[in-house]
Amino acid sequence: MKKIRVAVLYGGRSGEHEVALRSAASVINHLDRSKFEIIPIGIDKNGKWHLADPALLQSQTVSLPIYRNLPEVVLPSNPGTTETGVVALGVGGSAAAFDVVFPVMHGTNGEDGTVQGLLELAEVAYVGCGVLASAVGMDKDVAKRLIAAEGLPVVPSFVIRKGEWAAQKKNLKNLFAMRAEMDFGYPCFVKPANSGSSVGVHKVKSAADFEPAVEDALRFDTKVLVEKGIAAREIELSVLENPVYGEPPLVSVAGEINPTHEFYSYEAKYLDENGMTMKIPADITKDQLAYAQDIARRAFAALECEGLARVDLFLDKGDGKIYFNEVNTLPGFTSISMYPKMWEASGLSYGELLTKLIELGLARKERRAALVRDFTQK
Repeated sequence: MKKIRVAVLYGGRSGEHEVALRSAASVINHLDRSKFEIIPIGIDKNGKWHLADPALLQSQTVSLPIYRNLPEVVLPSNPGTTETGVVALGVGGSAAAFDVVFPVMHGTNGEDGTVQGLLELAEVAYVGCGVLASAVGMDKDVAKRLIAAEGLPVVPSFVIRKGEWAAQKKNLKNLFAMRAEMDFGYPCFVKPANSGSSVGVHKVKSAADFEPAVEDALRFDTKVLVEKGIAAREIELSVLENPVYGEPPLVSVAGEINPTHEFYSYEAKYLDENGMTMKIPADITKDQLAYAQDIARRAFAALECEGLARVDLFLDKGDGKIYFNEVNTLPGFTSISMYPKMWEASGLSYGELLTKLIELGLARKERRAALVRDFTQK
C-alpha cells in the first residue's frame, strides 16, 4: 500500500519555538514508518521554512535542529519552480508533494490559526483544529467568554489592552490596579491573553507588583488577562475528535500537574527538570472525573475544536469546585507530555494516537472538498 506522505511542520516564530522542536522530535520518532513517509520542514525564528533531510534527523530524539543551509520551502506555490535554492511544495504531481501536514508548532504563528489559515488557502489536509478554534483557543479571554456562555464555570477575570494601559499610566492612580485589588485581592494572576507555556505569566502578590507584571505581559501580547487567584489543583484531560463523524468527542482519564515552583511557570515546565511531577490518573473521585470529562467534552464542542485539544481545569482545594482554565489546541507532544501520556493511560498508544490524528485530518479534508464553493441556480 502506498505510504501517506506527512509533512511535519515544526519550530516557528514563537516564544515556544524550542518546545516545538522537542515535540517534533517525538512525533517524528513515533510515526509509523510502515504507513507514513515523513517530510520534515523546520521554520526558523525569522519565519523561513527549510526542507530537512529525514536521514539527518534520525538520531535526534530530544530536539530537532533546523538546518539553514538546506533548501528554503515556499508554500503555497506552483510545483516545479526553477528558482535556485527554493523548493516548492504542492499537492499532487510534484516530487515534493505531501498528503497531509502535521503542524507541531506551539504558541503564536502556529497554534493561533495563522498557519491553519495558510493551509486552508493551500487546500491541503492538516492535523488538528481549524482556523476558528485555533484562534479562539489561543485567546484566553475570548475562550473564557465562550465557555461561560456555554454555562460552564470560569475563574473571574478582566482584560487590559495595551492602548488602555498606556493611557491609564498617565493618571496618578492606576484604575486597573485598583480594580484588581477591589475585585480579586492578592494574589492574582497576570498573563498575556495570547501565549502558551506560561510565557509572561506572573503571580502578583501585592499592588507594588501589579504594574511590572502587566508591563512584562504586554511584551508578549497586546492584551493582558487579569485573573482571580485561587488555591487550586491543576487537572488536565486529553480530548480527541471521534473517528465516527458526528459522535461526541472522546475524553481520556484525567491527569494532575503538581508544580514544585509557586505555580506552573515556564521555568517549572521546561527549565527545571524537577519543576513538576505529574500523576496519571489524577487522584480525584469518580464523580469529579465524570464532571471534568463533561466540561472537557462540552468545551471542545463549544470552541468548535477538531482533531485534538488538551483541556486544563482548576479544582479548588477549598470547596472542590471545578473551573475551566484554558484549552490547548496544539498541546506539547513530547513522549512525556500530558496529552499523549493521558491517552496511553486510557489505552491508546502514542503511535496509534498519531495515526488517528492524521486520519482525522485527511477525513476532514474530504468533507470540505465536497462542499459547494460557488452557487449555480438549479
